[in-house]
Amino acid sequence: MPIRVRPIVAADKPEWLQLFRAYIAFYQENVPDDVVERTWRRLLAQDDGMLALIATDEEGRAAGIANLVFHRSTWSATWYCYLEDLFVAQEARGKGVGRALIEATYAEADRRGASRTYWATQEKNAKARALYDRVGGLTEFVQYRR
Repeated sequence: MPIRVRPIVAADKPEWLQLFRAYIAFYQENVPDDVVERTWRRLLAQDDGMLALIATDEEGRAAGIANLVFHRSTWSATWYCYLEDLFVAQEARGKGVGRALIEATYAEADRRGASRTYWATQEKNAKARALYDRVGGLTEFVQYRR
């Protein structure tokens, strides 16, 4: 399946919303509508170091999204790239969309001079982790939250 990955544009909002809401549902979370709308505006404007990528199939249908956050680090003179959200539509899974989004994330991180690209997933997310094990390195860090 030929996959095209590019930054989002305003016309992508319905597809991005559908995929982002499916991503939130996948993790059984609830994000208020006003936060989703604010996130969309920030990603579209590439505000606060935020950028969204969308993957489309050969017919131009949205197949997946990646929401990135670029930030400074106390451990580096460069930027870091946090791949905060990565989601592939159910019907597009297993067709290289996730890999294409990660490769596009790496390319954008390189373009911006980021010295680290990182992300997190649930331990039980076996399908995604099978890909992540091939394209990234698992760290020994454990995440805590307040």
